[in-house]
Amino acid sequence: MKIKKATFLVSSPNLKLCPESDLCEFALLGRSNVGKSSFINTIANNQRLAKTSNTPGKTRLINLFEFETSSKPFLIADLPGYGYAKVSKVEQEQWQKNLEGYLLGRKNLKSCIQFIDARHEIQKNDLQMHEWLAYNKIPTFTILTKCDYISRNETASKMAKLKKYLDNDVLAFSSKNRYFVDDFLNYLENLL
Repeated sequence: MKIKKATFLVSSPNLKLCPESDLCEFALLGRSNVGKSSFINTIANNQRLAKTSNTPGKTRLINLFEFETSSKPFLIADLPGYGYAKVSKVEQEQWQKNLEGYLLGRKNLKSCIQFIDARHEIQKNDLQMHEWLAYNKIPTFTILTKCDYISRNETASKMAKLKKYLDNDVLAFSSKNRYFVDDFLNYLENLL
């Protein structure tokens, strides 16, 4: 599958304000600064499509993007990161409420994609999110990001460990080197 065009659609604070669509949608979940926005820019081959930042917690809304492909079009929802962010507890609780509302109520949600940073061991909040998704029977697969920071052998080892531990598919990814982009697009095409 090849990406022909990628377009930013809208930023919404909650599900109620998200436009309805009949396209398959994939929701990106991960800790703050795990590389979700860089991932969007890399698969779109457009470094300005999604805003990136070195400051955790910059994504505060549900950001929807439409991808036209050589196969079927689809949507990606970039969701606020969980974990560290310099915002109040009240604001974090509101994010969580909006996130749960979206994940439980979005009719065209095909799968969640949980992002985990290859440079670190899986974190407690990654596990909590994974358990919540499994409990709510939301289909999920995992992307191991920032694989350019570790060796190919270490990448393979971490992928195998995560696959066994999380009991779902795990794909490697590097925005910096564009490694594994085709692997991801082929995997996605099978889901569509």
